[in-house]
Amino acid sequence: MHNYDVVVAGGSVSGLFAAREIAISGFKVCVLEEDHEIGTPEHCGGVISMTGLNELGILPSIKSAYADIKEAEISSLNHKFTVSAKNQKVLIIDRREFDKQIAFQAQRNGADIKTMCRVISINHNDKNISSNNPQNIGSDDKHNFIIKTNNEIFSSKFFIDARGISSLIQTNRKGVLLSAQYEIYSKNFESDKIRIKFDSVRFPGFFAWVIPTGHGKAKVGVAGNAINVVPTIKRYLDEICSSYSTIRKIFAPIWVAGPTPSFIRGRYVIVGDAAGQTKPTTAGGIYSCGMGGILAGRSISQYLHGHEEKLFDYEKNWFSKFGSEFEKMLLFRKLIERLDNRAIDKIFDTISKSNLDEISNSTDFDFHSSAISKILGIKGITKILNALVGNELRRIF
Repeated sequence: MHNYDVVVAGGSVSGLFAAREIAISGFKVCVLEEDHEIGTPEHCGGVISMTGLNELGILPSIKSAYADIKEAEISSLNHKFTVSAKNQKVLIIDRREFDKQIAFQAQRNGADIKTMCRVISINHNDKNISSNNPQNIGSDDKHNFIIKTNNEIFSSKFFIDARGISSLIQTNRKGVLLSAQYEIYSKNFESDKIRIKFDSVRFPGFFAWVIPTGHGKAKVGVAGNAINVVPTIKRYLDEICSSYSTIRKIFAPIWVAGPTPSFIRGRYVIVGDAAGQTKPTTAGGIYSCGMGGILAGRSISQYLHGHEEKLFDYEKNWFSKFGSEFEKMLLFRKLIERLDNRAIDKIFDTISKSNLDEISNSTDFDFHSSAISKILGIKGITKILNALVGNELRRIF
């Protein structure tokens, strides 16, 4: 049996950042990744700002930086507008390489990382613990976790669940959308422009996207409530590309319902996608999930240093940083989910050049609530309310 202070299940951004922080503090930590390599499969679009990267304490290598985004084109069925992203310093990163960079940081500071190591069971005080019943763990219980994998057994004082949405959907499927993302070669892609398409019929509750990755390549994706993603993404590709070649296909659920009420259950701690720390507007989470891992790692380290009261600083600090913003994004999501294409077109038609100039000159465009408010302006927000009323009447009649 291998003994550690902390075992982390899941070798993605949040789990690796947590391991890095724990290793920096001098404690024994091991990351268990079920896939054959860190960074695989790559579900994420890889969009993040330089500000976010600086806060995470990592700069992407030349190998992991795909593109520097200059603008974003956002369209409805019959209208579109473009927002400059030059001031935001937005990068597209290769998540495979980026995750490996974080793994190297963690390993260099003393963390162990094991691939092809799948968690089969977690036992604590002779009870089998799963992601949907960790509340059985008492906060004052000093028993170690016993983690059985497909080839080894581990013992640890803390267990960090960073296994992604698979842990979350065991207890709640309401916030899950189906998605498909293909890596595509085509001459139709612009190397510095992100494209987003709203269509409440084809992509209900979400949108389609094109994220350039350089050299004629892009990540093209669709997501929505109860859609058949294969014909949906094929139709979208046929619409935007005169010809294309498919390099890779990824099918994965995404989470848009916001964070779980609590991230800490005794010494069972959840981070990242498993804690619902992805943005309700875009399902992106490199920054918010990464910060979840960092804050969790630091709080656990404080606990292990003898400051047990510091454990809940993780939850408190994450909600202090992201809670209000996520609540506003959830409200925006609920409004958009109620609108049909006619209503969305009306809203797009109200967006003025001055509003676009204001957001282009700011530094926070990433579907944050403040950015959305600036794009829409007072007229746009009023139009949303009017469109919502009209939309509800159309639903009735």
